[in-house]
Amino acid sequence: MKLMRVGEAGREKPALLDADGKIRDLSAHIADIGGEAISPAGLARIAALDPKDLPELAPSRIGACVAGTGKFICIGLNFSDHAAETGATVPPEPVIFMKATSAIVGPNDTVLIPRGSEKTDWEVELGVVIGKTAKYVSETEALDYVAGYCVSHDVSERAFQTERAGQWTKGKSCDTFGPIGPWLVTKDEIADPQNLGMWLKVNGQTMQNGSSKTMVYGVAHIVSYLSQFMSLHPGDIISTGTPPGVGMGMKPPRYLRDGDVVELGIEGLGSQKQSFVADR
Repeated sequence: MKLMRVGEAGREKPALLDADGKIRDLSAHIADIGGEAISPAGLARIAALDPKDLPELAPSRIGACVAGTGKFICIGLNFSDHAAETGATVPPEPVIFMKATSAIVGPNDTVLIPRGSEKTDWEVELGVVIGKTAKYVSETEALDYVAGYCVSHDVSERAFQTERAGQWTKGKSCDTFGPIGPWLVTKDEIADPQNLGMWLKVNGQTMQNGSSKTMVYGVAHIVSYLSQFMSLHPGDIISTGTPPGVGMGMKPPRYLRDGDVVELGIEGLGSQKQSFVADR
């Protein structure tokens, strides 16, 4: 299934995209796309519905595909070819940092370049959405705790991230720096999360053209690994790293400016399009 949230910010309705590309209203059956609704039992109840019996919604703004996210966890330097382009070594364990949930926006919402920014950068990433509480889970059972996948744009301000004292979070958590969606695609539709094409364009020019198969640590390993340190809860999002082609890795580096348009997508998970605007 392709689950989504549509409507103005803060008033989105839960919906699904049917086989004909029509948006069907789920609000009579669930409160939102999150929590119990994306548990295995909740997803089974949604799957049992006949989409033709659900009211059709007119196309409108698409919101973030998950509601009520408690944790937005990111994995750094998780693509061997991306680590190489930045001059970094592949880490012996996953690098973990957090992105503020206040950064989450819809897939086509405007992204604000923060005041004082000099190095706002792009990163297409595979997002993993947790469907049931995971604590101390093994790698072999890890995918049982995944509700599905989505496109995640890990927008980054590199000067804030690497040239200011402290950790990466300040360069990752600016308002609007976490577009997710357009859909939460349930895991049954994704045969292999480690073999998905990923791409990103800036002003129509392809910058990233990679695949999740070059991830150093795969989805199952990451879910299991994180669960050793913290409980993962329904609606939590894990952004699993980016392939090569980020602005920081170019020679000379290239960063986003007021008026730039970024498009990105992942095979089977849909695409996003954002205008970048200076936050004045």
